Amino acid sequence: RDNSRLIMAHYALLNMANVVTKVIAGPDENETDTNWELYYQDLFKQVVKRTSYNTSYGKHLKGGIPFRKNYAGKGFVYDYARDAFIPPKPYESWTLDSNACNWVAPKDYPTDGKIYCWDEKNQEWKKFRNQIEIE
Repeated sequence: RDNSRLIMAHYALLNMANVVTKVIAGPDENETDTNWELYYQDLFKQVVKRTSYNTSYGKHLKGGIPFRKNYAGKGFVYDYARDAFIPPKPYESWTLDSNACNWVAPKDYPTDGKIYCWDEKNQEWKKFRNQIEIE
């Protein structure tokens, strides 16, 4: 069989705490008769869940059907109840948006086109220094 034209998919390997330890590329389950999640589980001796490179914040970036809320990354947690990958919490004050399965700051990000970073101590967005104005 010719495997050179297989569509690639991505698979997240989970530890016993459901934390992603690695993401690998492999064949698309929809293009073969093999259950690749089970194949890789047997190979790596870890739970394996497929993840979509095109899914972020609960939306498919190309207009398709979102899959497991977010593309998994090392350190993400797989939530079985939500069937979702949740990124690490960036700051203690941020809360989980249960629909998008991403963390939300207590204040909205400014919309003036500038770059900001979150200041946890003062609970506000601080303008990133050394920005170049481009007109």
